[in-house]
Amino acid sequence: MRYPNGKFPALQHSDAELPNRMRAEDFLTLIQDKQTSAAGRGMSLEEDVNESNAYYVAHEIASVHKKPTPVQIVKVDYPSRSSAVIREAYFRQPSTTDYNGVFEGRYLDFEAKETRNKTSLPLNNFHAHQINHMRLVLKQKGISFAIIRFILHDETYVLDAAHIIRFWEEAACGGRKSIPYSYIQKHGYLIPEGFRPRLDYLSVIKRHYF
Repeated sequence: MRYPNGKFPALQHSDAELPNRMRAEDFLTLIQDKQTSAAGRGMSLEEDVNESNAYYVAHEIASVHKKPTPVQIVKVDYPSRSSAVIREAYFRQPSTTDYNGVFEGRYLDFEAKETRNKTSLPLNNFHAHQINHMRLVLKQKGISFAIIRFILHDETYVLDAAHIIRFWEEAACGGRKSIPYSYIQKHGYLIPEGFRPRLDYLSVIKRHYF
């Protein structure tokens, strides 16, 4: 969940799960859990990727995880030597991509994006620091890509980061500000959907990158 000023909302003392005092690390864990569950309610692609990753880990197929959102602590009170109370903190903008991990000895690094646009994926779904990170991963011979879902088409694709970087660079020179759906159909790889895993994107990665 993204708040207008990037600041944590005030937590009500009536929340049964929050004692009056708790250790700083416990507080951060609770906040990040709340952030994940709140974001997931409106992001079905993220839920599908997370469930698929859990399946891969449980069956020792791969180790892929969502990167936690960095937190900047601004103000901490110490009511006693053994406890700390966080009074003010902010979500910092992530500096890289959503997910990373290892699959059969290869490093994976990717974003998960979904759109209700029927004809294209707007490039404003990405940030400059993410594009730069993808470029660096490719330079180091890692596998970098985006999992892209077109909600109204009910289709999900893997698109290599090289294509995304190319469109980004062309947009910076006055080119179009989106990646056409038809282009992703042609140059991306459709991910099969099932029960377990929900999105078997690693079968696509293995087929086209190994």
